Amino acid sequence: MATRDNRPGRRRPLPQGEQFFTPGATGLRKAVEERSAVPMAFLYTQVPRWVAPAALVILLLVAFAVPGWGGGLAALVVLAFVAWLAYLSWPSLGPGGRLLRVAMLVFLIVLTADRFGAF
Repeated sequence: MATRDNRPGRRRPLPQGEQFFTPGATGLRKAVEERSAVPMAFLYTQVPRWVAPAALVILLLVAFAVPGWGGGLAALVVLAFVAWLAYLSWPSLGPGGRLLRVAMLVFLIVLTADRFGAF
């Protein structure tokens, strides 16, 4: 059985075949991935798995139910989270996955604009 080495300066390697960052990423992608490492690690290690999806569902229901600025702010939070995840996952997606993410983002943009009174 392998033991974890918790000494400073020693890092536990990622499981075989998995990478946390996009290989060869530069510029904006690299910066976003590096800045996203802390929130992603927090979501996956410190918060129960059900909290993020439940919060997003509640915010989306609020966006549908509440007209005006309240619904717009809830939709904006959902839009920002989905856009962040879509950006991070984009390099590993096929055409079908990319199309679904674009459709979801367009839907959330229209919902947000509607709640803020653009339509």
